[in-house]
Amino acid sequence: MLQTLSPAIETTTPDILGKVETLLRRATRSVALACTAGGALDGDSLDRRQSDAYELAFAAAELLAARAGVEAAAAGGPLAQALMRTYRAEALQSVAQRLELISLGAPDLASDLNALRGHPEFAAVLKAGQSVEALDETGRLLLEGAEEAGETALDEDKALMRDAFLRFGDEIVRPLAEHIHRQDLTIPESLLNLMREMGVFGLSVPARFGGSAPDDREDNLSMMVVTEALSEASLAAAGSLITRPEIMTRALLAGGTGEQQSRWLPALAQGAPLCGIAITEPDFGSDVAGLALRATRVPGGWTLNGAKTWCTFAGKAGLLMVVARTDPDRSLGHRGLSILLVEKPSYDGHAFDYRQETGGRLSGKAIPTIGYRGMHSFDLAFENLFVPDADVLGGEEGLGRGFYFTMAGMTGGRMQTAARACGVMRAALKAALVYATDRKVFGAPLGSYQLTRAKLARMAARFAASRQLAYSIGRRLDRGEGQMEASLAKLFACRSAEIVTREALQIHGGMGYAEESPVSRYFVDARVLSIFEGAEETLALKVVARSLLQDALAATQA
Repeated sequence: MLQTLSPAIETTTPDILGKVETLLRRATRSVALACTAGGALDGDSLDRRQSDAYELAFAAAELLAARAGVEAAAAGGPLAQALMRTYRAEALQSVAQRLELISLGAPDLASDLNALRGHPEFAAVLKAGQSVEALDETGRLLLEGAEEAGETALDEDKALMRDAFLRFGDEIVRPLAEHIHRQDLTIPESLLNLMREMGVFGLSVPARFGGSAPDDREDNLSMMVVTEALSEASLAAAGSLITRPEIMTRALLAGGTGEQQSRWLPALAQGAPLCGIAITEPDFGSDVAGLALRATRVPGGWTLNGAKTWCTFAGKAGLLMVVARTDPDRSLGHRGLSILLVEKPSYDGHAFDYRQETGGRLSGKAIPTIGYRGMHSFDLAFENLFVPDADVLGGEEGLGRGFYFTMAGMTGGRMQTAARACGVMRAALKAALVYATDRKVFGAPLGSYQLTRAKLARMAARFAASRQLAYSIGRRLDRGEGQMEASLAKLFACRSAEIVTREALQIHGGMGYAEESPVSRYFVDARVLSIFEGAEETLALKVVARSLLQDALAATQA
């Protein structure tokens, strides 16, 4: 998989990124060989090297982001070039530190890493991107505002779409966002209705079912453009509304019967009903194969018994995609899971109690959280809740395939989350630039100080790298490529959002810690991004690192 991260990796690349990529390939091969038994990766050995696998995953993400920045900056102006240099230098430093940790058990790698650090080009790249003078100049360009950070090429339709949703976010969402957050409210129907009118819920639904996606291919880029624009106004009150229909749509397309697709996809495209995804359980989060919610066959259908947690928007949702164990044999793992589509009334507020005439019950209570307010995530309790056979995704043929149908939606969900992170970062960066311009400290604007400009430069460089990486992978996905790289985009953008919003709050000083400042909301909202749609650790270890190591092992055996 390392060979697919950049076309340049295939050859002996003359630039410094290529040299670091070569070392990363060697480090990956070293870890892979150390975790091999009988010619295959050994799970127990991998578990003993989790720290190395984690560093490999982030190193791959950082290098891919640096490459995306180099490619995007080629068509950009002075600011784009400066931000590329800033993040390229940061990536080289970070990856070298990660390789140093991995090399503790590989002396030959350590020797070559030291040689790389002593290479004149390594020092030149660091000076060009991270010296006092370079950061000061980049910060000055940002504050001048002649060029916007992170610009990426969009065709006319996508650009019009972005501008329309940016206006909608500024004029409609942003005035409501603080009140929803501070009062811990549910997104009002007035806002949901406007978003229904704009077609937000149908972005992933093919046109033949009433959505706006092409019938013959995916359109990740449109979904990302809209998501980022809405997330800039509010992650919880707007930007995250697309995630659940995105995941459920892809699951229906992957495994739904013709009747189920005809019934539910047009409805999802209209946002009526809203939907929720019930996967996580109190004892099982990213370990989907271990889920235990019981589905027991009864005449005409199934009854659900057990608990789910962190089910976002479960109150307002009129349809839940519930992953349940339809085969009681726990040794089957993920092969015993199926998806059941559960209809329920829509409820406002922080709790609900739905009772069926047959005696079944579904109750839910919102989980208090530090941020991401507006949609609310719920604890759910199922007590003999009846689901008809017609609502088993895929019918009889869908039994035992729920894990695969769920995973079909996760790639899109991860790209959508990367776009959410970009929207939050863009909002935080803009707020920091305004505050640094307006705020005076010791008689001078805050932005006139070199350290402030350096902070702004690093923030903008991370945002630009995250955005360019996400959009480049979105384009690859639309061509049917880049499934694993979607996890890299999420990994990098979500961690970057934590860093950027933290620095934005710091620039605001005491005002940043006040709830009346939007930047405080950006900070607490950003913290959830590395947790949902695949926790950072699970993505790094189980998806990215495992894929890199498998490819490295295959290359040694070829």
